[in-house]
Amino acid sequence: MRTAPTILHLDMDAFFASAEQASKPSLRGKAVVVGGLGPRGVVSTASYEARVFGVNSAMPMAQARRRAPNAAYLVPRFALYKEVSEQVMGLLRALSPLVEPLSLDEAFVDLEAGGTAWDERSARLAGVKLRADIRAVTGLTGSVGLAASKMLAKIASEQAKPDGLVLIDPGTERELLGPMSVRTLPGVGPATGDHLRRAGITTVEEIAEAGEDELVRLLGKAHGHALFAMALARDDRPVVSDRETKSVSVEDTYDVDIHDRVRVGLEVARLADRCVRRLRGAGLSGRTIVLKVRRYDFSTLTRSETLRGPTDDPGVVQEAAARLLEGVDTTGGVRLLGVGVSGLADYTQEDLFAQAQAHAEAVAAAEPSAQEHAEAEPDGPAGGKEPAVERRWSAGHDVRHAEFGHGWVQGSGLGRVTVRFETPYSEPGRVRTFRTDDPRLEPADPLPLVEPRPGEPGRTPADVEPGASGAGAPEADPTAPVASSLGGQVPSGSGDQVSSDPASRPKSRSGGGGGAATSSP
Repeated sequence: MRTAPTILHLDMDAFFASAEQASKPSLRGKAVVVGGLGPRGVVSTASYEARVFGVNSAMPMAQARRRAPNAAYLVPRFALYKEVSEQVMGLLRALSPLVEPLSLDEAFVDLEAGGTAWDERSARLAGVKLRADIRAVTGLTGSVGLAASKMLAKIASEQAKPDGLVLIDPGTERELLGPMSVRTLPGVGPATGDHLRRAGITTVEEIAEAGEDELVRLLGKAHGHALFAMALARDDRPVVSDRETKSVSVEDTYDVDIHDRVRVGLEVARLADRCVRRLRGAGLSGRTIVLKVRRYDFSTLTRSETLRGPTDDPGVVQEAAARLLEGVDTTGGVRLLGVGVSGLADYTQEDLFAQAQAHAEAVAAAEPSAQEHAEAEPDGPAGGKEPAVERRWSAGHDVRHAEFGHGWVQGSGLGRVTVRFETPYSEPGRVRTFRTDDPRLEPADPLPLVEPRPGEPGRTPADVEPGASGAGAPEADPTAPVASSLGGQVPSGSGDQVSSDPASRPKSRSGGGGGAATSSP
């Protein structure tokens, strides 16, 4: 075990919610909840202001709305989060070649491997500089833990939250861990914690006092040995820069149970296609196709089929998922479907494509061409135009209006969409309401959270802020119904389940956070 606190753990503070606050001036300092907004949605991230009301990650969204009815409820914008995450990971890789990302907002760094730190003083300086750089580049805050092992560095970053830095001096680990709850240690979840509590063990110090033999008797050999070592602050796990991806999967939870077997099949085919797109995006292929079905009674079934070799062909994956679905009873209704691929490789086996190609040719031969359809039914089944499908506007997502410029959706419903026109660099903006089919309103890409400086690539306020304040423009129909995500009901969405020295302080930053003190326990 190393003798210097050169393992760094970074955890961005309430990442999704803080990014939304930084992006939306009107939400800074206010309760923000990000997640699925349907009746079966769950909270992905809650701002610190929302946590005051008892809203936490993984909580059912309906329960969150009861606890914080006036919070802003937003659909995640993963494109923005990924972009900010890449900026943060770039700063970490400037510190060391050994960076182990755990998620979009969390990572370990071996500072010693990069020559960035070798003792307590240099490690603290590296942590202070990293936090300042993250704030300047992204406008957000992150908490940093420094210790001689990964386990202790993660515990230190938890103590540092929000917006702080904690360094654990080597030699003080046992004293620090002793009074902490057993749940502090990695791998101790609710079930293990309850098992230990029934045995009279509630703190880390009591784990050490119980002895290794007693822990093996209570928890089994592997878990008992590992837990005893952690209680003694022993953790020799290295920082691994390339963590092997074991599977790629997507899933959707439906607001209303699906009973139609044909609809279930179409959903599985759509999920298989999305899964393959993610697979190809990562440059991977896989041998094992996995189907996940959660039924009306919450029972979850998993079925899998292993192919002769790895593939990234959508037809092959769709056919395998369809075959797996044939063996699942969906009579009572389905609330969740998922398709995944495991047994990953970085190549494909071409002879597997023959089956998919034959299937595609058969489908093409059986279906009349688009021209034949047009000749048979020139104006649709009722002799008129097909009805236009109403556009969906997800709460929190970016839009651009031809007259008022860039804004974001506060909510939609009853054929109306409510938009607040503001940017990360503006003052809180005006709210206007439009018809959902207004041709002047279009979806837009997220803006950078920090305003680009002159000469830097990227959009400037002149490009994105015409009318952001709404001054001098007529209001939309004031009698129109307004559906707001600020405590109101909005449609749910669904989603998939996979360095420079700044010279100036950013204009944009999140509203959540605490003190920026640097301390040692």
